[in-house]
Amino acid sequence: MTQFCRCSCYFTNNIFLQKYNLHVKVDNCEKILQTYNHPLEERGCKSSKDITEVTEYIQKELSRRKNLSIDSRRRKLEIQANYKPLWPDIYKLSESEHLCPEFIALAKACHANPQCETGSYATTNETFKLYSFPVFTETFCKKFVEEIVNFESSPLPKGRPNTMNNYGILLDEIGFDEHFLDVLRIEYLNPISARFFPEWTGTELDSHKAFIVSYQLGQDLDLAYHFDNSEVTLNVSLTDAFEGGDIYFGGMRTESVNEPTEQVDVQHRTCVGLLHRGQQRHGARPISAGRRYNLIVWMRSSGVRNKLCPMCGSEPSRVPVQFGYGDGFTLAVN
Repeated sequence: MTQFCRCSCYFTNNIFLQKYNLHVKVDNCEKILQTYNHPLEERGCKSSKDITEVTEYIQKELSRRKNLSIDSRRRKLEIQANYKPLWPDIYKLSESEHLCPEFIALAKACHANPQCETGSYATTNETFKLYSFPVFTETFCKKFVEEIVNFESSPLPKGRPNTMNNYGILLDEIGFDEHFLDVLRIEYLNPISARFFPEWTGTELDSHKAFIVSYQLGQDLDLAYHFDNSEVTLNVSLTDAFEGGDIYFGGMRTESVNEPTEQVDVQHRTCVGLLHRGQQRHGARPISAGRRYNLIVWMRSSGVRNKLCPMCGSEPSRVPVQFGYGDGFTLAVN
């Protein structure tokens, strides 16, 4: 039996102070200002009010992380009991109705031959190891966004994806994991990821975290330069009624963020997925008009991350979770 876990660093590391564009590590909340006094001051955190806001935010975030598994389970049960889906048919993956023929063909080719030629299915940037290909049908994307908007307008509780995205939806909580995202990962994304990133998939990508992100004027506009808590990430654009918001990519997590590295911008294309290494630094340019929705799937391989936590760079200290996939680490349990 397998027990999913988080690394203990989750409860102290990589807390993002969006106002100051700064990630911090908090071993002791009282010492945070001593440790980060200079970078916070440089970014404008100077008044007693600013300092109080930072301290209160960190305390709130630490509490959220400590109770995340149980709170997420509570929200999921409440949503299951009270939410009426707008499009019930999209909660169970249908190859013929939801997936592009090119995506199906790519997955089958990669499954049959992990060294297959992919040029007729995917657009490739070998320098940055970025791979684009159609994933969903236009009809599915339209229904998917309408479903998300419908849920957002409900009074039900909503778990946000992470500290960098204030707007968005955790898809497991509204019921998309078991019959849609699990199937998508296991039957389609696993063989495709193994073809492009064999060094990151291990024996398999055995868990994921999937969520919707949303950008528009007056809300989240852009996304700071960062790396993902994943081995492989799929980013699918769901809409086209916006301007700006290109994704840009640079070096890997192991390269110093202070060293200049070449970057490349990638434009969003509706229904098209962009597959990249989770540890590759990237961000999103500001949106200038409209509203952008993207599906993000962080895929994890316990065989890879059980050896080295991608967030703290050390052998993980694994903390079991009561519900869900945690952060993709595993322990064998008798």
